[in-house]
Amino acid sequence: MNTTLLTRKLERFGILILTFFFSALAFAQETTPSVDVTTTSSKTTTTEQWFTNPIYWVIGALIFIVIIAIVARGNGRKD
Repeated sequence: MNTTLLTRKLERFGILILTFFFSALAFAQETTPSVDVTTTSSKTTTTEQWFTNPIYWVIGALIFIVIIAIVARGNGRKD
């Protein structure tokens, strides 16, 4: 037998073994653990944070756009 032919067959056999090993490993992790957790919560708060109000986002975006426009404009003079 030629050494390249033997090398190819050994490589294919190695790939076959690795494929079998990884598929067996994947099937071994297929089951999901059954966790039964029950929680009860009676806390109800309706306080609104300032950053959840969309008006603050709009005002902040407008200020940000104005600052970018001022910086991009520069001083406007070319000497």
